[in-house]
Amino acid sequence: MTRSVKSSALNTAPICLFAYNRPVHLQRTIDALKSNRLASQSDLIIYCDGPKTFDDKAAVQEVRSIGRSVSGFKSLKVVEQAANLGLSRSVINGVTETCEAFGRVIVLEDDLVVSSSFLDYMNTALQIYEGDESVFSIHGYVFPVKIRLPETFFLLGADCWGWATWSRAWRQFEADGVELLQKLTRERLLRRFDFNGAYDYTGMLKQQIDGQINSWAIRWQASALLKGGLTLYPGRSLVRNIGFDETGTHSYATDEFDVEISHDPVRVERIPLREDTIAFEAFADYYRSIRPSFLRRAARWLMRKAR
Repeated sequence: MTRSVKSSALNTAPICLFAYNRPVHLQRTIDALKSNRLASQSDLIIYCDGPKTFDDKAAVQEVRSIGRSVSGFKSLKVVEQAANLGLSRSVINGVTETCEAFGRVIVLEDDLVVSSSFLDYMNTALQIYEGDESVFSIHGYVFPVKIRLPETFFLLGADCWGWATWSRAWRQFEADGVELLQKLTRERLLRRFDFNGAYDYTGMLKQQIDGQINSWAIRWQASALLKGGLTLYPGRSLVRNIGFDETGTHSYATDEFDVEISHDPVRVERIPLREDTIAFEAFADYYRSIRPSFLRRAARWLMRKAR
């Protein structure tokens, strides 16, 4: 028996939006969010990180000015950090605070442009799967794979470009990368973590451990996989990442992840709580198709960051 939720009956989750020093990107993210019917019923919390250097101060202040002027939401809270926490610490702290206060959260960063149906999809899925302990998160971005995907589907693990979770799942987040790597190794999950060898997520986790990157997302993904957690995806992307233009702290220029977002509503109904093997293979094939150029670009980016 399928189960759906009428939009009029939705109890909307708060939205956490993390920003730093990209005012143009932030404005586009906010404008896209406001196009959602449920924006006016949603609490918005904008976390503005502090400047890392003197040169960042002007852009950081502009971001904060944009944040303070936002309208069109049920409520607005702007958290302005005095010091630079970095994205990883900002996200971990902000998601933890919001989950403790509200029990669930929708998470965005300042370079994600969402569909006008994004909030309906997120809130409906949060409500339908709230009581399912094996479902860890809801995700809005989907790779431009070659096949037509189901209306919604599950994959093991977690993701980071327009997502939502509950406090029960976020409590499973493990911040210690060494502990995660040891558990993945002990439980023989490293190959699965790497999408059967299609993408070097293990390498990213090791880089996080070594301090080469500061990623909360790789630890969230590992944490969820180790617990057998599922993430729900839409069959067509409701999120577009506009940050791969070398303006972000952790980004480089590429169009390999670019998608045309869908504004058509996603039909969210209860589906079996298991990984979709066809969707998994489609993701793995996509990873393999971009891997050579991605690795070259990533290597150049890491070399620049190390200088």
